[in-house]
Amino acid sequence: MNENNYNTVNRSEIKVDAISLVKGKPVFTEDYVPKDSLVVKLLRSPHAHANIKSIDKSEAVSIDGIECVLTYEDVKRIPYTRAGQGFPEPSPYDTYLLDRKVRFVGDTVAVVAGKDESCVKEALKKIRVEYEILEPVLDLHKSMDSDSPRIHDEADASGIFDPDKNLASHYEMSVGNVEKTIANSDIRLECTCYYPKSQQVPLENHSTYSFLDDKERLVVISSTQVPFHARRILSKILDFPLRNIRVIKPRLGGGFGAKQGIITEGYASLVTLKTGKPAHLIFSREETFINSYTRHDMSVTVKIGADKEGMLTAIDMYALSNTGAYGDHALTVAMVCGSKTLPLYNKVDAVRFVSDIVYTNLPSAGAYRGYGAPQGLLALDSILDMLAEKTGKNPLDIKLMNTIKEGETSPIFKIMGEGREGVAQIARSCKLDECARIGREEFRWDEKFRNYGLGTQKNGKVRGVGCSLAMQGSGIAKVDMASASMKMNDDGSFNLTVGATDLGTGSDTILTQIAAEVLSVPIEFIHIYSSDTDMTPFDVGAYASSTTYVSGNAVKNTAELIKKELIKYASQIMAESEDALYVRDSMVVSEKTGESMSFEKIGTMSFYNENQHQIAATGSYVGDESPMPFMATFMEIELDLQTGVVTPIETMSVVDCGMALNPRLALGQIEGATLQAIGTALHEELRFDSKGHPINASLFRYKIPDRCSHGKITAKIVDSYEPTGPFGAKSVSEIGIDTPTVTILNALHHATGIRFNSIPLNTEKILEELEKRGIK
Repeated sequence: MNENNYNTVNRSEIKVDAISLVKGKPVFTEDYVPKDSLVVKLLRSPHAHANIKSIDKSEAVSIDGIECVLTYEDVKRIPYTRAGQGFPEPSPYDTYLLDRKVRFVGDTVAVVAGKDESCVKEALKKIRVEYEILEPVLDLHKSMDSDSPRIHDEADASGIFDPDKNLASHYEMSVGNVEKTIANSDIRLECTCYYPKSQQVPLENHSTYSFLDDKERLVVISSTQVPFHARRILSKILDFPLRNIRVIKPRLGGGFGAKQGIITEGYASLVTLKTGKPAHLIFSREETFINSYTRHDMSVTVKIGADKEGMLTAIDMYALSNTGAYGDHALTVAMVCGSKTLPLYNKVDAVRFVSDIVYTNLPSAGAYRGYGAPQGLLALDSILDMLAEKTGKNPLDIKLMNTIKEGETSPIFKIMGEGREGVAQIARSCKLDECARIGREEFRWDEKFRNYGLGTQKNGKVRGVGCSLAMQGSGIAKVDMASASMKMNDDGSFNLTVGATDLGTGSDTILTQIAAEVLSVPIEFIHIYSSDTDMTPFDVGAYASSTTYVSGNAVKNTAELIKKELIKYASQIMAESEDALYVRDSMVVSEKTGESMSFEKIGTMSFYNENQHQIAATGSYVGDESPMPFMATFMEIELDLQTGVVTPIETMSVVDCGMALNPRLALGQIEGATLQAIGTALHEELRFDSKGHPINASLFRYKIPDRCSHGKITAKIVDSYEPTGPFGAKSVSEIGIDTPTVTILNALHHATGIRFNSIPLNTEKILEELEKRGIK
């Protein structure tokens, strides 16, 4: 990895916030809440679909300590989307802070604020609500039926594709004649897979603390991935000037997309503006499960045509996506289902993608790591395994012979962006073949593929292996912008301010490393401050795998400007041309004489002596493209034929993420994403009863994987360099979750000969299929 060429990047530096976390310093939103802050809680709907006929809050407001009880009658009716995305948002404006209609069990009916939790809980019990109960729509396959109830019948919503059919959004694109190409192909296959509604489960629940400062400006401290989007949306829904809102993101205890929306901020801020007092809203674990975001559950059908050798001729993908009660991220997630999967197989003559995104009376779906790509890949990679079986070839060979190569492109890049048209681009860096080669050898893929499967049972257990390939992106091209500012101190250290949002991923550390590398200083000479809409420059926030690439380029650009200023200043003092000077080890050095001037001396002189001024700079970056990281995943599983329990034995993922700026952090991203994907494959699904009530929205009943029970997990990074990335880097945060889920399906098929097409793989489902096939 050419480690010796760099001082700070491409090295596993310790995270810049490690010490504060180890020492338990107050860094999370809840740590900032003062004792006199009002407690805010929300009254939730017990019905999946109902109109509110009347609300009597008289008893509630009379309880001692209650400051306010707010219903739809007390707030302006302003439609908006909670989705924290670029502006104008591609999601429907179908949401209201408080509405006359509730659309899922847990939807907000009233906001209660009081001096302590006890009086607020008592007040919630005293609110009397009379409902007109409506028939709910709980099945995504029935949502568009002509006799299904209309979920969004309000006249003032906008951006809904077809409210009469409960269609939040719809998208379609095609290249070539798909039907004709498939019909004329030697091999024709079809596969439908279902990916369930699951939850991100960040360890920190959603939380917001709000107050008015000495200038009567609204200050919002919140566990958000998107502080600048939050400020913009809050200004709209509160009808409050944006210039008078400040949003601060402290340390986050995880997000994974669940906090890429305006979830708690509006309600706490509403109370502060109504009462003039500090207020805080901290979700319970059940509220985080139900009232933030879930994964969009999808039924994805893929049809392919191929020749006798297994070369694809056409791919036809249809995705039916369930956005739940509201359309947050509806169109963009569905588009990523196609745009981050189909270009991987670019040798086809024809390709089509169609998606219907439907409303149901279930909790709202939104952003979740992978953002649609895992759903699309579940069906697409499965059908390529089916193609391998049809042709009698190794699945890895079939996939590799059809994939995009370095220097190649796909028309889909130009056609499909996220909620809009995309950007034409080529794969400037693509080491997918190398990822596959390393995994193939070190995992011993060919040997295991030959020797495992039915007929090799031992002690009632059988093993199988699976493989899968994936691509993702790095930010949203020509949409997402990031910026950074730096100023020099008189000891030669620097303050770096960024709008980028660290979710616990280590982005503050990565950005610090980039700045330190450009300026040739130790990382402790860079003091980073992030995510304060008053104090830091603009950044879209943490999503779309954008931070390292987009925010990293912004920091690099800014540091280069600072370096130029340092050289310019030193050239005047040293009487040398700027072209003859360079920076090294916290000094400006002359190529001609070898003489040097320390940054500390430059800082001191620029403040007190010669040509006095502040050395500072601001830089920005918008990507002209979205470089693709690539990954190959291999997995060995063991199936107990008596119990139906699937146990992952070994998982190996090999990634091309460009040059890893901090290899240890990059490997941690891959390992963590692997566990999340395994959890979805084997355990995780939010379930509801026949009336839409959640039945497992707690950590007691919703099982997530722990690190000790899912075998050996190995992550590797190949040597790669992305020419448009900061020091050759691409993204790594999302791609790790794309492959392990479908790899388990492929491994289970290898072990049993049964093609499972839905997850999670619960034991009852597996035992039923084994019994049907007579497998013992």
